[in-house]
Order: sequence, then C-alpha cells, then structure tokens
Amino acid sequence: MCGRVNVIDNPGIQALLADLGIDLQLPAGVNVAPTESLTLLRAGENGITASAARWWLTPSWAPAVEQKYAMFNARAETLAKSRAYKKPFASQRGIVPVSSFIEWRAEEGVKQPWLISNEARALALAALWDVWHGEGEALLSCTLVTTAAADSFAPWHHRMPVVLCADECQRWLDNSHRIDAEDPLFRPGLKHDWLLRPLDRAVNNARNKSPELMRGLAEPLRLAS
Repeated sequence: MCGRVNVIDNPGIQALLADLGIDLQLPAGVNVAPTESLTLLRAGENGITASAARWWLTPSWAPAVEQKYAMFNARAETLAKSRAYKKPFASQRGIVPVSSFIEWRAEEGVKQPWLISNEARALALAALWDVWHGEGEALLSCTLVTTAAADSFAPWHHRMPVVLCADECQRWLDNSHRIDAEDPLFRPGLKHDWLLRPLDRAVNNARNKSPELMRGLAEPLRLAS
C-alpha cells in the first residue's frame, strides 16, 4: 500500500523534473493523504505536462464521485483485468513525483509510521489517471500503482509503490507503447537504496501537516537495492 506521501521541492525533485524535461516548481505537500491533491505528470502533444489530480481514482464511467471502493492504490497484478484500470493502463499512464512516502507496521500493539525515501533522488511513482465528467465539472483523478514488496521491505509491508527508474519513466509515459502486466518494471525489488526512519505517531492523523514531523525519531535504516 501507499497511503501518505510528501512532496518537498528539493534538489532530488528538481533533478527528476529536469530528466523529464520539465521546468517547474512543485507545490509542497506534507503528509498528503488519499482524496487530497497530487501533482500528476502526463505526456501530451507538446511534451510532459503537470496537473493537479485528486488522489483517488474516479473512473470516467462512475455514476458519482465516491469512496465506496479503495481506489487510491491499484495492484499491478490486476491492471489489465480490472474494469476501472484497464483503459488507463493502456492509454492514461502518468507519474507522481514525491520526496518520500509513509508506511505503517504494527509494533508493540500500535501502528508505527515509517518514512521511506532516497537520500539523493526523488521517487517517481507509477500512476494511472482518468477524467470524470458530471455536475458541470471535469475531475482529474489518479491512483498509484503498487506491487509485491521486495524481500527487504516485507517486514514493513507486503506491498510497495512501483518506483520508476529513468528509462522506465519515459516508457511508462509513452502511451503509444504497450506495457504488459508482466513487465519487469513491476518486479518486487528495490531499484534504489531506501532510507527508513521511524516517525512521531502524530503523523497518523492526516490533518497534521508540520514538516517537523518528517525529521524522524532515530537514525535511518538503509535497505540496499
């Protein structure tokens, strides 16, 4: 799963945007939760564009905007089969750039949040998007793609977001190019080292948006790619 992310406009974010040919300052976001807004990168006729998207996919055919089904994450194994994800997987792929994401695991009977990041680079998360039209408005929304956890990350969670490396970013954004559900980019392995830091449990409440909460309570653990 991937249920909270952070976006800090730091050198890592700027390096990722530069690799994609984008000159942009992303709006900051701390402890961003599903149904809140994320910056979605999409390929268009004039290159890659950035748009604000609601983080909880609403399919174009949905009768209304609702949270009846948990559609802020999409399992890679079901992308080609799911009614909600099949079309976006074929032709509406995007990237959500983040500085870090947060995951929880049970420790001594409580949910302990952990911050996951890379010390040198931003994380390019694979996403799908759709546009819903209703009530006189158009809603752009997205979901983050997840895969099985790498062995080293499994003690924290059995799922993890699909993080794209540089060559995979271009391929993922090229909707004229077919990607199969068995593509190696979905493999359950770390493509970069990850740093894991335990966080103050105040993070559990998504209304707490202080950047101070992301400093961590101890020295980070490193998971090697």
